[in-house]
Amino acid sequence: MRKFEFYNPTRLIFGRGTLSALQHEVPKYGKNVLLMYGGGSIKRSGLYDKVIAELKAAGAEVTELSGVEPNPRLSTVHKGVDLCRGKGIDLILAVGGGSVLDCAKAVAVGAKYDGDMWDFVERKAAPQGALPLGTVLTMAATGSEMNNGSVITNEATREKMGWGSVHAFPAFSILDPENTFSLPRDQTVYGMVDIMSHVLEHYFHTDGNTLVQDGFCETLLRTVIAAAPKLIEDLDSYELRETVMYCGTMALNGMVSMGFAGDWATHNIEHAVSAVYDIPHGGGLAILFPHWMKYNLSTNPARFRQLAVNVFGIDAAGRTDEEVGLEGIEALRSFWDSIGAPKTLGDYDIGSSEIGSMADKAVRFGPFGNFRKLQREDVVEIYTMAL
Repeated sequence: MRKFEFYNPTRLIFGRGTLSALQHEVPKYGKNVLLMYGGGSIKRSGLYDKVIAELKAAGAEVTELSGVEPNPRLSTVHKGVDLCRGKGIDLILAVGGGSVLDCAKAVAVGAKYDGDMWDFVERKAAPQGALPLGTVLTMAATGSEMNNGSVITNEATREKMGWGSVHAFPAFSILDPENTFSLPRDQTVYGMVDIMSHVLEHYFHTDGNTLVQDGFCETLLRTVIAAAPKLIEDLDSYELRETVMYCGTMALNGMVSMGFAGDWATHNIEHAVSAVYDIPHGGGLAILFPHWMKYNLSTNPARFRQLAVNVFGIDAAGRTDEEVGLEGIEALRSFWDSIGAPKTLGDYDIGSSEIGSMADKAVRFGPFGNFRKLQREDVVEIYTMAL
């Protein structure tokens, strides 16, 4: 285990009926609120009306920015920054899933920067401050409600990249599992794949003496695996939505990953795909992660064996680490198949024509991955395996 510091300032407000906390939280930051949300599902579900009622009760003046995309775009960030400056916004409130939250983080730091927020994504500058951000989560997936990361798509250059800053943590996040009831089956599946992928990105590392952290990760994986088949058949189950929502937050708020550096190559590989083809992030991960695993099995077969045994219950007696590890990878693939996740790039009508371009985007900042450094040719091979 390496030395580390842990910091997470987000106030997490979790459970049924917690939306009323807006009346207490919002006045701490001022009355001018920018309300950000996506394509209108919060209006169809009735959540929008509830949020507006709580904001009015808190004495807030509300400016709205709707239509945040599933892969949030830089142009939408620019709109939000302009609104913040023009309206004297005191607090941003993001109501939605990870895409809305990620976009709101970019707006929050962009509003306190004289240049283009994309400078932060390209590592040309670092945020020095941000507007306060609150969130009301409607999809369990990205963990963005309690971390400082964000992913933004530059539609002009067809690039999708992650960035992070200590200034990008939400000040508070409200998580009521009932607000995820309206999420359709496919989006629910994508969210659970994303959660598991975050845990797997942590799990594949090269640091030693991480027994506690490994146990945390394995428990999260087993919990989602147990809940997923039941949830997709009962989308209005409060208990199952609650379990998955909590797993989503814990998977990427830093609590299970202290003292080591996870891999994160597969996310980088997927971002290049969804930058070009605008596919769901969770769908892309479901396709690519098993192929990354097969490609890297020989790097540390014992690590894959541990996952296979402790998460999928594979019998390792009398078998090599490679054999057990490969069966574990196949068990993951079979599980994702069983809940309806996509399996190949062809499921999204993606062929080989853009593989080179996507690989170029993936290695924009050079070789990447902490479990094993990937070069451009490695990325090309993984894409080819996934066709």
